[in-house]
Amino acid sequence: MPERTALIAGATGLVGSHCLRLLLANPDFTRVIALTRHPLPVRHPRLDAVMTDFEKLADTLAGLRADAVFCCLGTTIKKAGSQAAFRRVDHDYPVLLAEWAARTGVGQYLMVSAMGADPGSRIFYNRVKGEAEKAIAGQTIPSIIFFRPSLLLGERSEHRFGEEAGALFFRLFAFIFRGPLAKYRPNKAEHVAQAMLSRAVEPPRGVHLVTAGEMHSPA
Repeated sequence: MPERTALIAGATGLVGSHCLRLLLANPDFTRVIALTRHPLPVRHPRLDAVMTDFEKLADTLAGLRADAVFCCLGTTIKKAGSQAAFRRVDHDYPVLLAEWAARTGVGQYLMVSAMGADPGSRIFYNRVKGEAEKAIAGQTIPSIIFFRPSLLLGERSEHRFGEEAGALFFRLFAFIFRGPLAKYRPNKAEHVAQAMLSRAVEPPRGVHLVTAGEMHSPA
């Protein structure tokens, strides 16, 4: 079996933490490079945690090599502090990572995006996600997959009132989200991570989208 290296950005986040756990349990990847701002709560002989100042991401990436990139970066405008800072995290860093991947011959790029991602959207959040997808899809990477979950469910290290309120709403009115509305049901973060890993084992060529409805149960 050929040796494969995975590089993950956002390994301490909701989806990223599950993704990291699955990567370390997957024998298809003999090395896992995690770019992280904070120390990881896990140690593993195949894990190489690289403390990263994302404002100097290009410097950190210099000299690194990987076969697959898992981009799980994401924030909120409230946490980022401004729309410009939000765009930096949810657009600029993922695009820079994809540009590096194209230059260095990475075979696959997998990114957590969002339902409603659309570069022409009037909603700022959806527009930024869509612009990031568009820029990344234009890179010369053999396999690119965007995962578009609905509201994400899981235990976060930070408090996000909007998401918690949304999750409560969906639990109270779950009976509504059936049939054509089923695609709007929240996604468990672990299921999104499982969908990413399942598509990384045998990478499909080209640019692909994985919808929320395809991630409502383990892949």
